[in-house]
Amino acid sequence: MPEPFYKAKKAKAQQKWMHPGGKLREKGPETLTNEELLAILISTGIPGKTAEDIAKELLNKYNSFRGLANQPLKKFREIKGLGDVKIIRIASAFEIAKRIVKEVLKEHEKTR
Repeated sequence: MPEPFYKAKKAKAQQKWMHPGGKLREKGPETLTNEELLAILISTGIPGKTAEDIAKELLNKYNSFRGLANQPLKKFREIKGLGDVKIIRIASAFEIAKRIVKEVLKEHEKTR
């Protein structure tokens, strides 16, 4: 089985990442902060506000991923720089996470 792309040897010297996606590619997803992971979903910022700035604002406002996941989607519209597409990406990621948790809990119950 081939090695994950973020673990592959790199020919060039280490470089500064312009977006957290580069850091994920080079060092792996576990090395990213919550802000960086959320910024990847947000993808782009707006003039004067990067995706990382928007992610930081969201996490500061709702305190955690769990706090974000429990909000109605319309609340995210209050954050400048978040439109429907970005909100849908975030909501999809949280739904995927919820389904993973349900699967894990279901498997855990089977082994009891």
